[in-house]
Amino acid sequence: MREIVLDTETTGLDPALGHRIIEICCLELENHMPTGQFFHRLVNPERDVPEDAARVHGITLERLAGAPLFAAVAGEFLAFIGDAPLVIHNAEFDLKFLNAEFERSGRPPLPPSRAVDTIAIAKRRFPGARYSLDELCRRFGIDLSARDLHSAKVDTELLAQVYLELIGGRQARFELSPGDAARPGAGAGAAREARMRPAPLPERLSAGEREAHARFIAGGLEGDVLWRREG
Repeated sequence: MREIVLDTETTGLDPALGHRIIEICCLELENHMPTGQFFHRLVNPERDVPEDAARVHGITLERLAGAPLFAAVAGEFLAFIGDAPLVIHNAEFDLKFLNAEFERSGRPPLPPSRAVDTIAIAKRRFPGARYSLDELCRRFGIDLSARDLHSAKVDTELLAQVYLELIGGRQARFELSPGDAARPGAGAGAAREARMRPAPLPERLSAGEREAHARFIAGGLEGDVLWRREG
Protein backbone atom coordinates (compact mmCIF):
# COMPACT_ATOMS: atom_id res chain seq x y z
CA MET A 1 0.00 0.00 0.00
CA ARG A 2 1.50 3.31 -1.10
CA GLU A 3 0.88 6.51 0.89
CA ILE A 4 2.38 9.99 0.72
CA VAL A 5 3.19 12.05 3.82
CA LEU A 6 2.86 15.72 2.85
CA ASP A 7 3.62 19.10 4.38
CA THR A 8 3.86 22.68 3.16
CA GLU A 9 5.23 25.98 4.45
CA THR A 10 3.51 29.20 3.44
CA THR A 11 3.75 32.98 3.64
CA GLY A 12 0.72 33.13 5.93
CA LEU A 13 -2.43 31.41 7.11
CA ASP A 14 -4.99 32.02 4.37
CA PRO A 15 -4.65 31.81 0.58
CA ALA A 16 -7.78 33.96 0.26
CA LEU A 17 -5.64 36.82 1.62
CA GLY A 18 -3.02 36.28 -1.05
CA HIS A 19 -0.71 33.98 0.88
CA ARG A 20 1.21 31.36 -1.07
CA ILE A 21 3.14 28.13 -0.69
CA ILE A 22 6.92 28.55 -0.37
CA GLU A 23 7.98 24.98 0.46
CA ILE A 24 6.46 21.58 -0.24
CA CYS A 25 7.69 18.15 0.71
CA CYS A 26 6.31 14.65 0.16
CA LEU A 27 7.69 11.42 1.63
CA GLU A 28 6.70 8.05 0.18
CA LEU A 29 5.49 5.20 2.40
CA GLU A 30 5.07 1.61 1.29
CA ASN A 31 3.00 -0.50 3.69
CA HIS A 32 3.37 2.37 6.19
CA MET A 33 7.19 2.25 5.97
CA PRO A 34 9.34 5.01 4.41
CA THR A 35 10.98 4.03 1.14
CA GLY A 36 13.52 6.89 1.15
CA GLN A 37 11.84 8.55 -1.86
CA PHE A 38 11.13 12.29 -1.50
CA PHE A 39 9.70 15.16 -3.47
CA HIS A 40 11.01 18.41 -1.97
CA ARG A 41 10.92 21.89 -3.51
CA LEU A 42 11.21 25.50 -2.46
CA VAL A 43 8.73 27.65 -4.39
CA ASN A 44 8.85 31.32 -5.36
CA PRO A 45 5.60 32.82 -4.00
CA GLU A 46 5.69 35.88 -6.28
CA ARG A 47 5.18 38.07 -3.22
CA ASP A 48 6.93 39.06 0.02
CA VAL A 49 7.44 36.75 2.99
CA PRO A 50 6.15 38.51 6.12
CA GLU A 51 8.55 38.67 9.05
CA ASP A 52 6.20 36.80 11.39
CA ALA A 53 6.03 33.89 8.92
CA ALA A 54 9.80 33.90 8.38
CA ARG A 55 10.30 33.62 12.14
CA VAL A 56 8.32 30.35 12.08
CA HIS A 57 10.06 28.58 9.19
CA GLY A 58 13.20 30.64 8.61
CA ILE A 59 12.58 30.98 4.87
CA THR A 60 13.20 34.49 3.54
CA LEU A 61 12.45 35.98 0.15
CA GLU A 62 16.19 36.12 -0.56
CA ARG A 63 16.40 32.35 -0.13
CA LEU A 64 13.56 31.90 -2.63
CA ALA A 65 15.01 34.19 -5.30
CA GLY A 66 16.08 31.34 -7.58
CA ALA A 67 13.24 28.96 -6.73
CA PRO A 68 10.72 27.92 -9.42
CA LEU A 69 7.09 29.01 -9.45
CA PHE A 70 4.54 26.50 -8.22
CA ALA A 71 3.13 26.12 -11.72
CA ALA A 72 6.55 24.92 -12.89
CA VAL A 73 6.69 22.07 -10.35
CA ALA A 74 2.98 21.18 -10.21
CA GLY A 75 3.23 18.45 -12.84
CA GLU A 76 6.21 16.81 -11.13
CA PHE A 77 4.43 17.02 -7.78
CA LEU A 78 1.27 15.39 -9.14
CA ALA A 79 3.30 12.65 -10.81
CA PHE A 80 5.04 11.88 -7.52
CA ILE A 81 1.89 11.62 -5.41
CA GLY A 82 -0.01 9.68 -8.09
CA ASP A 83 -3.33 8.45 -6.71
CA ALA A 84 -1.96 7.59 -3.25
CA PRO A 85 -3.68 8.72 -0.04
CA LEU A 86 -2.12 11.86 1.42
CA VAL A 87 -1.12 11.73 5.09
CA ILE A 88 -1.27 15.32 6.36
CA HIS A 89 -1.27 16.95 9.79
CA ASN A 90 -4.25 19.35 9.66
CA ALA A 91 -5.15 18.38 6.10
CA GLU A 92 -7.63 21.22 5.59
CA PHE A 93 -4.84 23.81 5.81
CA ASP A 94 -2.47 22.21 3.30
CA LEU A 95 -5.19 21.21 0.83
CA LYS A 96 -6.57 24.75 0.92
CA PHE A 97 -3.20 26.16 -0.15
CA LEU A 98 -2.49 23.42 -2.71
CA ASN A 99 -5.87 23.82 -4.35
CA ALA A 100 -5.48 27.60 -4.50
CA GLU A 101 -2.21 27.01 -6.39
CA PHE A 102 -3.86 24.49 -8.70
CA GLU A 103 -6.66 26.93 -9.44
CA ARG A 104 -4.10 29.56 -10.45
CA SER A 105 -2.43 27.11 -12.82
CA GLY A 106 -5.71 25.82 -14.28
CA ARG A 107 -5.52 22.36 -12.73
CA PRO A 108 -8.28 20.44 -10.91
CA PRO A 109 -8.24 20.47 -7.11
CA LEU A 110 -7.26 17.61 -4.85
CA PRO A 111 -10.41 16.18 -3.22
CA PRO A 112 -10.56 16.18 0.60
CA SER A 113 -11.35 12.45 0.46
CA ARG A 114 -7.71 11.76 -0.46
CA ALA A 115 -6.45 13.10 2.85
CA VAL A 116 -5.63 11.02 5.92
CA ASP A 117 -5.64 13.68 8.64
CA THR A 118 -3.38 12.71 11.53
CA ILE A 119 -5.07 15.25 13.80
CA ALA A 120 -8.39 13.44 13.28
CA ILE A 121 -6.72 10.11 14.11
CA ALA A 122 -5.09 11.59 17.22
CA LYS A 123 -8.41 13.02 18.43
CA ARG A 124 -10.02 9.58 18.20
CA ARG A 125 -7.14 7.93 20.06
CA PHE A 126 -6.52 10.60 22.69
CA PRO A 127 -9.70 12.60 23.33
CA GLY A 128 -9.05 15.91 25.04
CA ALA A 129 -5.27 15.83 24.49
CA ARG A 130 -3.16 18.32 22.52
CA TYR A 131 -2.61 17.42 18.89
CA SER A 132 0.24 19.58 17.61
CA LEU A 133 3.05 17.73 15.87
CA ASP A 134 5.40 18.65 18.72
CA GLU A 135 3.00 17.29 21.33
CA LEU A 136 2.48 14.02 19.47
CA CYS A 137 6.22 13.57 19.02
CA ARG A 138 6.70 14.02 22.76
CA ARG A 139 3.90 11.56 23.50
CA PHE A 140 5.57 8.89 21.38
CA GLY A 141 9.15 9.69 22.40
CA ILE A 142 10.17 10.89 18.91
CA ASP A 143 13.31 13.04 18.75
CA LEU A 144 12.49 16.70 18.07
CA SER A 145 16.03 18.04 18.09
CA ALA A 146 15.99 18.74 14.33
CA ARG A 147 12.88 20.94 14.60
CA ASP A 148 14.31 24.27 15.70
CA LEU A 149 12.17 25.89 12.97
CA HIS A 150 9.25 24.58 10.97
CA SER A 151 10.45 22.83 7.82
CA ALA A 152 8.33 20.87 5.37
CA LYS A 153 11.06 18.25 4.98
CA VAL A 154 11.74 17.75 8.69
CA ASP A 155 8.02 17.79 9.44
CA THR A 156 7.21 15.05 6.92
CA GLU A 157 9.93 12.87 8.46
CA LEU A 158 8.53 13.44 11.95
CA LEU A 159 4.94 13.00 10.78
CA ALA A 160 5.78 9.65 9.18
CA GLN A 161 6.89 8.41 12.59
CA VAL A 162 3.86 9.90 14.36
CA TYR A 163 1.51 8.37 11.79
CA LEU A 164 2.98 4.91 12.29
CA GLU A 165 2.52 5.23 16.04
CA LEU A 166 -1.05 6.47 15.63
CA ILE A 167 -2.08 3.51 13.49
CA GLY A 168 -0.66 0.84 15.73
CA GLY A 169 2.90 1.24 16.88
CA ARG A 170 6.43 1.47 15.60
CA GLN A 171 7.79 -1.57 13.82
CA ALA A 172 11.19 -2.94 14.70
CA ARG A 173 12.69 -1.88 11.36
CA PHE A 174 11.35 1.69 11.46
CA GLU A 175 14.45 3.78 12.02
CA LEU A 176 13.65 7.06 10.27
CA SER A 177 14.92 10.22 11.90
CA PRO A 178 15.47 13.54 10.14
CA GLY A 179 18.14 12.93 7.51
CA ASP A 180 17.99 9.11 7.61
CA ALA A 181 15.82 8.80 4.53
CA ALA A 182 18.65 9.98 2.33
CA ARG A 183 20.98 7.31 3.71
CA PRO A 184 21.46 4.33 1.37
CA GLY A 185 19.49 1.36 2.62
CA ALA A 186 17.28 3.39 4.98
CA GLY A 187 13.54 2.82 5.05
CA ALA A 188 11.51 -0.21 4.08
CA GLY A 189 13.30 -3.49 3.98
CA ALA A 190 16.59 -2.17 5.35
CA ALA A 191 18.54 -5.16 6.56
CA ARG A 192 20.46 -5.21 9.80
CA GLU A 193 24.01 -6.52 9.69
CA ALA A 194 24.26 -9.91 11.40
CA ARG A 195 26.50 -9.87 14.44
CA MET A 196 28.37 -13.01 15.53
CA ARG A 197 29.18 -13.85 19.13
CA PRO A 198 32.87 -13.30 19.92
CA ALA A 199 32.91 -16.72 21.64
CA PRO A 200 30.48 -19.67 21.73
CA LEU A 201 28.16 -19.99 24.72
CA PRO A 202 29.44 -22.41 27.35
CA GLU A 203 28.06 -25.98 27.43
CA ARG A 204 25.05 -26.11 29.73
CA LEU A 205 24.76 -29.91 30.12
CA SER A 206 27.00 -31.88 32.41
CA ALA A 207 28.69 -35.05 31.17
CA GLY A 208 26.28 -37.12 33.27
CA GLU A 209 23.24 -35.41 31.76
CA ARG A 210 24.51 -36.06 28.26
CA GLU A 211 25.06 -39.75 29.04
CA ALA A 212 21.59 -40.10 30.59
CA HIS A 213 20.02 -38.53 27.54
CA ALA A 214 21.95 -40.85 25.21
CA ARG A 215 20.77 -43.91 27.20
CA PHE A 216 17.19 -42.71 27.04
CA ILE A 217 17.32 -42.24 23.28
CA ALA A 218 19.03 -45.59 22.72
CA GLY A 219 16.83 -47.72 24.92
CA GLY A 220 13.96 -45.78 26.41
CA LEU A 221 12.11 -45.32 23.16
CA GLU A 222 11.78 -49.08 22.74
CA GLY A 223 9.74 -49.40 25.91
CA ASP A 224 6.21 -48.42 26.87
CA VAL A 225 6.42 -44.78 25.76
CA LEU A 226 3.20 -42.79 25.86
CA TRP A 227 2.90 -42.12 22.13
CA ARG A 228 3.06 -45.86 21.28
CA ARG A 229 0.19 -46.94 23.53
CA GLU A 230 -3.05 -47.93 21.85
CA GLY A 231 -6.42 -46.53 22.90
